[in-house]
Amino acid sequence: MSRVNFDQLLEAGVHFGHLKRKWNPAMAPYIFMERNGIHIIDLYKTVAKVDEAAEVMKNLAKQGKKVLFVATKKQAKQVVADKASSIGMPYVIERWPGGMLTNFPTIRKAIKKMATIDKMTKDGTFDNLSKREKLQITRQRAKLEKTLGSIVDLTRLPSALFVVDVMKEHIAVREANRLGIPVFGMVDTNSDPNNIDYVIPANDDATKSVEVVLGAICEAMNEGLQERKAEKIDTEAAGEGEAPKRERKAKAAVKRNKKEDDDALNANVAGKFAKDEE
Repeated sequence: MSRVNFDQLLEAGVHFGHLKRKWNPAMAPYIFMERNGIHIIDLYKTVAKVDEAAEVMKNLAKQGKKVLFVATKKQAKQVVADKASSIGMPYVIERWPGGMLTNFPTIRKAIKKMATIDKMTKDGTFDNLSKREKLQITRQRAKLEKTLGSIVDLTRLPSALFVVDVMKEHIAVREANRLGIPVFGMVDTNSDPNNIDYVIPANDDATKSVEVVLGAICEAMNEGLQERKAEKIDTEAAGEGEAPKRERKAKAAVKRNKKEDDDALNANVAGKFAKDEE
């Protein structure tokens, strides 16, 4: 069964592309027709592509991998923030920090700076600073929080990128391509799908459209996370069951060895008695 249906996508306006004159010819396979000078996206292909992407994303989540969600356009920001944070995934909704992937160690240093400022606040160092220094540090902390607060838990490069509007986020896509990180993207009729590993042809300008597609993807990832949790519990339970078993085996082995030693000792004593009697 598909994760999204045709009517659901139609209602959310996922089928509305851009004006014909703005189109990218590489999107031709995903275009159904043209109406009133606007390209209409083939929603049957969208359904298939959402299912394909959702399955891969589910497996990534099941393996405990991190997926970075990127959407800096106004219509998608809040949706991405809500959906990504609901499954504990990192996201970027403010300006994309240039070199975030290709120069990841520098980004990590900036995140550590936030942690250092927080530590200063807690241990009382902050109170000993002058008013001006306090203001500067507070501003710096707020700026870092705005751009990097949502990726604090990203301790290593993400395993994949999910991008809303691949044209606007071309820098993020280019960095991921350079590092061989797979890119999932909502691709409108004016964008180039060639640099995207998992293309989801869809209207990337409407909030409802983003919500429907992202909802299906995050739901799949949540399933993967739940399966991972269940497997972990089963493994631990199996481990607990194995412990008494191992203990019993060890006791039996000790008992067996003791019996063998006793038998050997008895045989030795019997042999000695037999010699003495002779």
